[in-house]
Amino acid sequence: MSGIPRHVAIIMDGNGRWARRRNLPRAAGHRAGGEALRRTVEACRDLGIEILTVYAFSTENWKRPRAEVEALMDLIVEYVRKEREELIRNNIRVVNIGDTSGLPAAARREIESIVAATSQNTGHVLCLALNYGGRREIVEAARALAQKAARGEVRPGEIDEDMFRRHLTTGDLPDPDILIRPSGEMRVSNFLLWQIAYTELWFTPVLWPDFGPEQLRQAVEAYRQRHRRYGGLSLEDA
Repeated sequence: MSGIPRHVAIIMDGNGRWARRRNLPRAAGHRAGGEALRRTVEACRDLGIEILTVYAFSTENWKRPRAEVEALMDLIVEYVRKEREELIRNNIRVVNIGDTSGLPAAARREIESIVAATSQNTGHVLCLALNYGGRREIVEAARALAQKAARGEVRPGEIDEDMFRRHLTTGDLPDPDILIRPSGEMRVSNFLLWQIAYTELWFTPVLWPDFGPEQLRQAVEAYRQRHRRYGGLSLEDA
C-alpha cells in the first residue's frame, strides 16, 4: 500500500470510560489498554509503519488518585516483562522520550532495561511517552541551549529550528505524520507540541481498549486521502 505514514502517534485515551461502562475498576480498563497497545504494535508492523509513538503517562497524570497511579506503574512493569522477548524477536527498538528519573524504581528499571536491550535493533520503533509533557520538553530544550550559550558553546544567533529540534527528547526521530486520538476527545493534551506543527490529526469515538487493526487502517486510509501542504499549495490549489 502506497502513502503509508512513516510515523504514527497515538494518545491512548478512554481506558477509564471503557471500564466504567462495564462496571469494572479503572485498573481493568488500563489492562485492556495494554492489550490494545499490543494489537496496535503488531498492526503497525503489518502495515509497514516504521515508528509508533504512544502517550503512555503524562506529567499531569500524577494528579490522579494514588491507587490508580500505582496500578498504572505496575501494569507498565507487567507489560514490558510480558512483551520483552516479542519485542526483541521482532527487531523492535524501544525508546522513551519521558523522564524515567521520576518513575518508581521498578518501572524505571524495566523501562531502562528494555531500552538498553533493544538499542541495537534496526526494525520498527516503539516510542513510549512515559512521564512526558510537551511543554516541559520544550522548556528543558530551551534551558539546555541557554546553558550552552552561557558556557560559550553556542552563540544565541546560531540557534535555529533545527538546532532546537535536536535538543528535544525526540531529536533523532522524524515528526509524526498522523496523530490519532481515540475516545472522541478532540485535543492534543500537551503531547508532542513542537513535533505536531504539521501533523495530520484523526479522531475516533472508539475507546482505546477497543482500538485495533481496523481503526488503524481507517486512520491510515484517511491519511492517504489528505494533501500535506506544509504551509504551501498543493497541485489542486496552484
